[in-house]
Amino acid sequence: MTAEQQAGLDPETRDKLLADPGVILADRDLMRALVAAREAEIGDNVIDIRGRAMEVLETRLDRLETQHESVIAAAFDNQSGMAVIHRAVIGLLESADLAELVDSLQSDIAPLLRIETLRLVIEPDPAIPGLPEDAVVVPEGAIGRIIAAGRRTPRGDDIVLRPASPITQPLHGRQVASEAMLPIDLGARRPRAMLLMGSGDKTRFMPAHGTDLLRFFAQVFRLVMLSRLRG
Repeated sequence: MTAEQQAGLDPETRDKLLADPGVILADRDLMRALVAAREAEIGDNVIDIRGRAMEVLETRLDRLETQHESVIAAAFDNQSGMAVIHRAVIGLLESADLAELVDSLQSDIAPLLRIETLRLVIEPDPAIPGLPEDAVVVPEGAIGRIIAAGRRTPRGDDIVLRPASPITQPLHGRQVASEAMLPIDLGARRPRAMLLMGSGDKTRFMPAHGTDLLRFFAQVFRLVMLSRLRG
């Protein structure tokens, strides 16, 4: 019996490993087994520095791979979010007048944004008679109270993301789990307004999420609405 056979390694496998030893280095499980066998051979009283260094490097590699995957996932989500917002903006621009703009929010734009509700909430103003039926008209000062919902009132231009509040459920018109409030500044002589978004997913709108894309959408809606008001 040859030495290779005694060791349990057949000649074909041995020749392959000798020809390309890199296959061992590329296999993490095999490398872990080799390091563990080496440490068992030298005993507990001797520290294998190379083995410890490899463990540290492997941990760092795992961390870098995880971070790399997270960056890729975040970039993909951001790109996907931009595409969704762009399609919704095109939908806003295609409206012919104020009535069509407001009516399209729930029927057309909300599905594009993958949310359950999208409402224009506006305080009354004699200068804007005959608002479309889909506009939610609330008493003067109500928008500030809705945004605050018992909490510290944010700045007037702040976008608010939070779990759905009981105060807004009647405005949504259906049950939602999280919501976003986008203030709309129509000018000093115009009523206070906001866009109210609702999602059945409780993680869709969370305070820690970024608001850049929503802010862009709100700015486009503001410009389109002002244009329709002048028209």
